[in-house]
Amino acid sequence: MSAGLMGRVSGRLLAGMMVAMVGCAAAPTASEPATVVLTGPDGSERQEVVSTLSAELERSMERLRLDDYEGPYFLSYQLKDDESVTIGGKFGALTTDSHSRQRYAYVESRVGSYDFDNFANIDAESYRMANFRADVVVPLDDGDALRGALWLLTDETYKKALSDYLTKRGGAVYEAQEEAEVPSFSREEAVSHRGPSMPLELDEAAWRAQVRRITGELKAHTFLLDASMEVSAQRVVRYLVNSEGSEVVDEQRLYTIQAQAYTRADDGMLLENSRLFYARDLDALPSWEVVEAAVDEMIDELRQLREAEVIDPYTGPAILAPEATGVLFHEAVGHRLEGERQRDEQEGRTFQGRVGKVVLPEFISVYDDPLLAEMGDVQLNGYYTHDDEGVPAQRANLIEEGVLRGFLMSRTPIEGVDSSNGHGRAQGVNVPRARMANLVVEATEEAQMSFEELRERLLDEVRRQGKPYGLLIEDITGGSTNTLGYGYQAFKGVPRMIYRIDAETGEQELVRGVELVGTPLSSINKIVAASTETGIFNGYCGAESGYVPVSTVAPAILTTEIELQRTQQARERRPILSPPWAP
Repeated sequence: MSAGLMGRVSGRLLAGMMVAMVGCAAAPTASEPATVVLTGPDGSERQEVVSTLSAELERSMERLRLDDYEGPYFLSYQLKDDESVTIGGKFGALTTDSHSRQRYAYVESRVGSYDFDNFANIDAESYRMANFRADVVVPLDDGDALRGALWLLTDETYKKALSDYLTKRGGAVYEAQEEAEVPSFSREEAVSHRGPSMPLELDEAAWRAQVRRITGELKAHTFLLDASMEVSAQRVVRYLVNSEGSEVVDEQRLYTIQAQAYTRADDGMLLENSRLFYARDLDALPSWEVVEAAVDEMIDELRQLREAEVIDPYTGPAILAPEATGVLFHEAVGHRLEGERQRDEQEGRTFQGRVGKVVLPEFISVYDDPLLAEMGDVQLNGYYTHDDEGVPAQRANLIEEGVLRGFLMSRTPIEGVDSSNGHGRAQGVNVPRARMANLVVEATEEAQMSFEELRERLLDEVRRQGKPYGLLIEDITGGSTNTLGYGYQAFKGVPRMIYRIDAETGEQELVRGVELVGTPLSSINKIVAASTETGIFNGYCGAESGYVPVSTVAPAILTTEIELQRTQQARERRPILSPPWAP
């Protein structure tokens, strides 16, 4: 499996340096329409959808079965009503101006029993395909049309579930019995939850005007190959009912502002930079003035990167700023603590059987808490109250002072853990799996120091090792990792702003052209100190169950050894002519 993380911190890196969040709604002129409020379904409409889902689920549980075969012991219906508005542009012109709405349905059918069913002992690829359907878009209007779509989806998934179940029972003839009998599915208490309505509030005219204005000003920077900006608002109303009696209705809302630009250095290397802001509430977005300042900073960094020296591959001491630390722990540790990976024989299972044992430096603790709505003034992407299996979100204590304490759990049990901690997540109608939400990395007070002290200790370590310089990795765009057993246990991060710090003078110089690589346990266990300040990475993580919003909260860290390899780049000539708007 290869998992990927992408996104960017909303603001700067260190706590105390976050930009002020003051809201980005501009007042309309007299000729422009007022702010549009897309309210979504009210209480009666919500209940009508729940009643429709429940009626078809009850009918299926009572009557759905093939002659001489058993029916499903568990059914779950999940409906996601996804509405979004996107406005994008480049160099003063709009490229996107769309408003879309669709409904997607996910039907989970289980045949057998909680102890052994059609999902038993399933590997990653088979799990992904277990409930795959080509057509999952369902009618927007409620009533018979919606029930008709559910009827066909239920029939399809039941037949496949029955076939998979019988195949797995037959496969036991050839397979060695597991040392520990692990159930296929956890028993969870039924829940009833109705979340608040979260209307989309947006001034489309102001958004269009700001996108045109800010991207238009970028024409002054004629060294840019491309530059764009996109503002979007998305609301997903989720309905879930299952045969255990759970009913969950909630809404997730996310506003996004993204700016991105590209240029090419003299040596042909393509360089990219971006700024990305997320918020669940409109007034938690930065003002347009703050966005414009961030875009200016982005362009200035690109200008510096064009002139920066290409660094050789490096192994030695480094400081990772909070954003880079968060990505490192997400890729190297977090994915390896997801529950399903502990029972999949294709996985490397780095931490299987190690609960109660030291796996990290003893001053480091790690937990994941979906219920963290914000840190300081920054709203966290990974916040939710109930996961995609209807289980209440819970804090998962993963590592305490270096000792492994637990795993991220969906309703797929593993040896020693037979219940969920509310981390079953999925994009759209993918099959839910245990995933990270808000991953928090902490260091004990004894290991903490100011960033200035961390920098001095870096120089001490560089001199002790006889290295000519150390590195400060300040900014990172994302990363990926391989967790499968047949490949190397490795991860990769894509740093953007890397500084070389001279061992003798302490002078700092921007460099480029390398990416962070390593093996997880080796890299993590070379951390020797952390900063008192923390920072936030907001983004999206992609894995078997799709892309889900996530956050990391982490300090800067000092590691005695990190490895950087040369970035693979196509070296192309710059355009022969200047852009048509150049003087």
